[in-house]
Amino acid sequence: MLRKLMIVAVLALTAACSSGGGAGAELPSGPELMTKAAEAMKTVKTAGFSITTEGKPNVPVRTADGRLTAAGDADGTITLDVLGTLQEVSFTLVGDTVHFKGPTGGYQKMTREQLAQLYDPSVILKPTKGIAQLLASATDPKVEAVDGDAYRVAATFSGQVLGQIVPGVTQGVTGTVWIDRATSRLSKAGVPLQGGTVTVSFSDYDAPITITPPAAG
Repeated sequence: MLRKLMIVAVLALTAACSSGGGAGAELPSGPELMTKAAEAMKTVKTAGFSITTEGKPNVPVRTADGRLTAAGDADGTITLDVLGTLQEVSFTLVGDTVHFKGPTGGYQKMTREQLAQLYDPSVILKPTKGIAQLLASATDPKVEAVDGDAYRVAATFSGQVLGQIVPGVTQGVTGTVWIDRATSRLSKAGVPLQGGTVTVSFSDYDAPITITPPAAG
């Protein structure tokens, strides 16, 4: 009798795992999910972001952390590879003026147009560019699995669009994005490049953010 009960229990557990574990039947269509995610990103007002690298990918930005608004203001820090030397730069972008400083000295100024020739993080949340455009223009998206609170999706991304988010990227690449299951917003993107990998992560969507120019001196 005990043996029969054990067999029944094992069969019931197996059935429960195979039917409720997520398998392929529950995964959404890749193109539909990416379209939904692109639309969700168009409505984002603010976000925190970070960029990290593994290895030595051929891009000037090694790390970055900051805050963004859809209006185009941003602040944070960026570590750049300048001729083989890493330099950390603090920045505040308000309106058409960028305030920035290196490890020593005070803040200096440049225009948004000048910054855009190097890297303009404010593009990331623009509804017609940045993340929304990256997701909308992705080709051959395939939902691979449920990964925690997100869907993990493999897709090919345009180098032109990706280069707006990760400066230095010019070629199209096949990467991975994680789309939050509850909100359809992008949680993370991983991009393999020659020499290493770049990961872009997002957090604190629509949290209240006030970005102001740094105090003089």
